[in-house]
Amino acid sequence: MSGGVDSSVSAALLLEQGYDVTGVFIKVWQPDFIECTWKEDRLDAMRVAAQLGIPFVTLDLEKEYKQGVIDYMIEEYRIGRTPNPDVMCNREVKFGAFWRWAKEQGAEYVATGHYASTDNAHLLLPKDANKDQTYFLWTLTCDDLEHVLFPIGYMEKDDVRKEAEKRSLYTSSKKDSQGLCFIGTIDLKTLLKEYIKQETGDVINQAGEIIGSHEGVMFYTIGERHGFTITKKSTDDAPYYVIGKDLEKNLLIISHSKPHTEKSQEIVLEKISFVNEVPQKETTYSARGRYRAPLAKVKIVEDNNVWKVQVLEGELIHTSGQSLVLYDDTKCIGGGIMR
Repeated sequence: MSGGVDSSVSAALLLEQGYDVTGVFIKVWQPDFIECTWKEDRLDAMRVAAQLGIPFVTLDLEKEYKQGVIDYMIEEYRIGRTPNPDVMCNREVKFGAFWRWAKEQGAEYVATGHYASTDNAHLLLPKDANKDQTYFLWTLTCDDLEHVLFPIGYMEKDDVRKEAEKRSLYTSSKKDSQGLCFIGTIDLKTLLKEYIKQETGDVINQAGEIIGSHEGVMFYTIGERHGFTITKKSTDDAPYYVIGKDLEKNLLIISHSKPHTEKSQEIVLEKISFVNEVPQKETTYSARGRYRAPLAKVKIVEDNNVWKVQVLEGELIHTSGQSLVLYDDTKCIGGGIMR
């Protein structure tokens, strides 16, 4: 229980369905130089647990979170890649260390407030497509899903709020949290600058002309539109997008055109994980390379254990370090990290 409305309603629904429910607040590592709200969130979770009359536990997973999520994220940025810390948070903390602890306590399942569904150990899209969180859950396997419950996966977000209000839950009107998994709203660059040396450099266009400056090339993501300064103005007021990074020369490459993978271009995947069976080669699937990004049509190409995704229709932004998640109709079948 994170102290939000989604996990609050999830606990209430499970209790009403006859489960023996314990509310668990996971305490994670948080930087001492950034003001965080974990104490307030924990208090909100405790209040809901008291309303429901269920036991409440605070589980300290600071070490696991720091090593599995924060250290991974910093190192990925340091080498010029753009990671998905929320994916690792789910893999290493919520469905990793948390489940191992819960099993030791005698639990048969762990449940969260994710917007996702399961059926016969398949990971399925939720009812509320706008809140779909399967993009962050692609590392779960059928073995994981056998002991995972997503109680609100069949509900729209508005209905979750209504269910909370109907039960007068303390968190019924609490706003959704935004930002890094568990930590909340922080300026990511502020966090990264504490661990990665800041080195300003030049911003260049596709012609190689210096047209601005940046704060450190590793802090930027392919497709990003903000955070760099344009000193050489043009008559074209169209926004600039980051389309490339040169770590050796500390150059940020930008363009008026959005970066995307051309048709028939292949994206190499690493750290492959599939929920159930391995997808068929040369079969058409859907894929997205960003949370909430439009789905593109792709096919799987595998050669000497090197997995690739070939774009057939639509657009994928190729960002090294980001997750590329595969779908077969309403099933999330897994994915990999873009090389």
